[in-house]
Amino acid sequence: MAIPNIGFNHHKTNQAELEIIELSNLYTRSMIGHDPQVPHRVSFFMLVYIELGEGEHMVDFNHYRFGPGSLIFVQREQVHSFDFSGQPQGKVILFTQAFLDKVHANMRLPNYTPTHLNQQHNPILQLDSTHHARSHILIDQIQTEINTPASEPLIVMYLFSALALLLHRLRPALSHDNLSAEQSSKLARFFSLMQQHVQQVRDANWYAGKIHTTYKTLNQICKLATGLTAKQMIDAYTIVEIKRRLVVSKNTTQQLANDFGFEDSSNFVKYFKNQTELTPSQFIKHHLS
Repeated sequence: MAIPNIGFNHHKTNQAELEIIELSNLYTRSMIGHDPQVPHRVSFFMLVYIELGEGEHMVDFNHYRFGPGSLIFVQREQVHSFDFSGQPQGKVILFTQAFLDKVHANMRLPNYTPTHLNQQHNPILQLDSTHHARSHILIDQIQTEINTPASEPLIVMYLFSALALLLHRLRPALSHDNLSAEQSSKLARFFSLMQQHVQQVRDANWYAGKIHTTYKTLNQICKLATGLTAKQMIDAYTIVEIKRRLVVSKNTTQQLANDFGFEDSSNFVKYFKNQTELTPSQFIKHHLS
């Protein structure tokens, strides 16, 4: 079984590239065609805003506790699953890279970068009562504008930017704010190429050449953005993709060794253990226990 890939419904949003849905509407899988409590990959960005209820949200096989006032950030191409056991109430904000590009063209907004590859990254932000209330108001205002006849996209973008900047200010200082526009562009191209070619290529020099820069420059950009070197980013992305396929797609060790270009399964197991301190079978057993 392959990892379910969930795309953004452009037709449903009339090409608006942003949608807000009630969390409770996801309880019945008939609305979306898949079980949101089963791990699935998303091709868009997602903010899950919890108003009531508690539980655990899985993001790339790490489980994070949430409660009232929690905000969960899910980046595009991540694998995640919901926990509806406590019937949480709240909103889910879905938006695309195209929406972010439009926002960046009109106003100042921090870039979304692959900081989730750093093991210190935490997708959960716990809001205090003041910011819980402010976020609630902004999300309601975005939804109101979206549902207004002849809705004005620029108003939606301004409200979204206000919410994003408010939340960004609450998170620990993110070093990727120091990236220039050119550096941000190079990082985005590196990450996109890595998603396409990581099964065949794990050489940072190759990626540097593809984005017309030097290995040293690519390393500097990666360290500024994520705290990782280019090679560490490649290894981190490789490992998280292997984990996704081990658990969700249930690929065998031999299949994955072949898919990722290892000479044999023993080299593959050694690589995985060096990165995670677990063998693939130990990881599966730990995840399913």
